[in-house]
Amino acid sequence: MIIFSSMKKAFCTGWLLLSGIAVFSQTAEEWHQKGLDHISKEDFAAAKADFSRALDSNPKFKDAYNQRGKAKNELGDFYGAIGDFNFALDLDSTFAEALNNRGLAKYNLGDDYGAIDDFNRAIRFNSKLTDALINRGFAKYNIEDLQGSHEDFSQAIALDPSADNYFNRGVIRAELEEYISAIDDYNKSIELDPEDPEVFNFRGVARYSVGDPENALKDYNKAIAMDKEDPVKFENRALVYSALEQYDSALADFDQSIELFAEDPDVYNLRGVVRYNLKDLDGAIVDYDQAITLDPTNPVYYDNRALAKTDKEDYNGAIKDYSFSIELFPTDPETFRLRGLTKMAMGDNYDGCLDLNTALELGSEEAKDDIKEYCK
Repeated sequence: MIIFSSMKKAFCTGWLLLSGIAVFSQTAEEWHQKGLDHISKEDFAAAKADFSRALDSNPKFKDAYNQRGKAKNELGDFYGAIGDFNFALDLDSTFAEALNNRGLAKYNLGDDYGAIDDFNRAIRFNSKLTDALINRGFAKYNIEDLQGSHEDFSQAIALDPSADNYFNRGVIRAELEEYISAIDDYNKSIELDPEDPEVFNFRGVARYSVGDPENALKDYNKAIAMDKEDPVKFENRALVYSALEQYDSALADFDQSIELFAEDPDVYNLRGVVRYNLKDLDGAIVDYDQAITLDPTNPVYYDNRALAKTDKEDYNGAIKDYSFSIELFPTDPETFRLRGLTKMAMGDNYDGCLDLNTALELGSEEAKDDIKEYCK
């Protein structure tokens, strides 16, 4: 409050001081606006510099701290971003946007629980902050709280029924094995944005999961027509071709997937299965070899290679592979059963029957019939 008095000199000094503050504030706002312009252009380094100049002019400019934190977050300086959000929250502990942004920085650092705490506070201070609901949904997904994630994306849809929000909830519903509901969400997402190949790809996965390979194939065709650089889409379509026993088409798609990304052991394994079905046993074994080279800890790859070696009557090689598989997964009854049958094919009925009995103890019903037939 300004008290008017006859002391003209004192009054003028106060006016000059207030005028100076106004000038500094205006300068800070100008730098702040320049920073926002740079953020809109995704020039985050320039934005960071502009917000720093704004703070030089006004060290209590809470949104300049918040925006500089956002720029640092985009530049990968997550700890620096958290420091800026802390400064903003020191100035205003109810600053929902800064809480949401700090939560996002913690999320980027892998601190999902700390992120959720910040998102909770942001939502408490601003229940309509859609970004905080979406971010909390992703964090809950990471900690496998799928129901909580579903609730967050549902609330986000109520506030913003966008294509992305329907897509996100569809992914969660698919994770919950609610495939029909997931397809409904993907349908809505496609209705709002028919140009996103990922939604067609994910809808294809859901349709395949409910036993509708024909429509899944249509979705993968659309997804690949829009994005020919994603190996996963070719892999997914190859799985449908395999299910439809169109093995040549499946093989072509697995080839394309590997051409785009040659470091995924599962694709080699799956291509090996196709080659096995095409009676190309040598080609199948080459693929299983590569899968095992990339991931020597997956027992399925050894099982599959053992099957191919058995068909080639390489029983010693098959038994070695089954033994590797058992070391990795010693409670799989089918591997014991198949190793037992392979030993019997070599004339080793004693050890073969031991494996069959182990398979029976582990729950194999087929082993019971095998024992009756071979272990009298």
